Amino acid sequence: MAAAVGTPAPTQTRIAAAAGREPVAMRPLSGGCNAEVRRVEFAEGAPLVAKLAPEGGLALEAWMLAYLAEHSRLPVPRVVLGDDDLLLMTWIEGGGALDDSAEEHAADLLAELHGVTQGRFGMERDTLIGPLAQPNGEMDDWRDFFAERRLVYMGRLARDSGHLPAETLRLVESVAKRLPDLIDPPHAPSLVHGDMWGGNVLARGGRIAGFVDPAIYYADAEVELAFATLFGTFGEPFFRRYRELRPLSPDFFELRRDVYNLYPLLVHTALFGGHYGASVRRIAERFA
Repeated sequence: MAAAVGTPAPTQTRIAAAAGREPVAMRPLSGGCNAEVRRVEFAEGAPLVAKLAPEGGLALEAWMLAYLAEHSRLPVPRVVLGDDDLLLMTWIEGGGALDDSAEEHAADLLAELHGVTQGRFGMERDTLIGPLAQPNGEMDDWRDFFAERRLVYMGRLARDSGHLPAETLRLVESVAKRLPDLIDPPHAPSLVHGDMWGGNVLARGGRIAGFVDPAIYYADAEVELAFATLFGTFGEPFFRRYRELRPLSPDFFELRRDVYNLYPLLVHTALFGGHYGASVRRIAERFA
């Protein structure tokens, strides 16, 4: 069989062995900040999705997808092969709009996900958010966890990347110390997808077809909801339906949303710099 364009034969061989059929084409897909993403096509049967990362890291993504599949009913790709440099998954047909109906369905799915709980915040192992390490050493107190494992950790990573001034990091550290004054602890640690921007939500025909690229851990569920507002993933239809299923803190939109969005903003600052650091400073100045 002729090698697909731009793909070494050994990769094709591994895909064929895992899928039980020979690929005939591999077409580039958008997305994947830590790997190449390709649609793998076969002469017969459904396509698959392959992520290729010569420097590794994909076994952890495979573990996260398998964890969601085992512990929840969230629709995620099924892992066919989960090697560190090659992740092969089932194809989810998306391409539809996140219209009101799809947002309401997303609320149903995420409310159910957030009903999956455990006794401590964090996770049995560290995970990833994009290409960045996400430390999950378990803790009993949510505010301590969010301060140490999220704000301070990612703030220092952003500073070390050269994208966050030391003065802004000091403000972030001040917010971390003030968390007991800013947020009440949640009732229980909830399982979250962890990376709820629109590119990770696949919709079709007014329904959610699947969620991809997780960054899972057990958290205050409102960190997920906050992230969903940061880049306009979900709006009023989602929150109206979610409120019917699970309570929201009275000050979520006025206070907690911005506090929680410091974390994804720090992630984006560490990765990309630019205006994200200014957004971190604006929020940190408000709460420091």
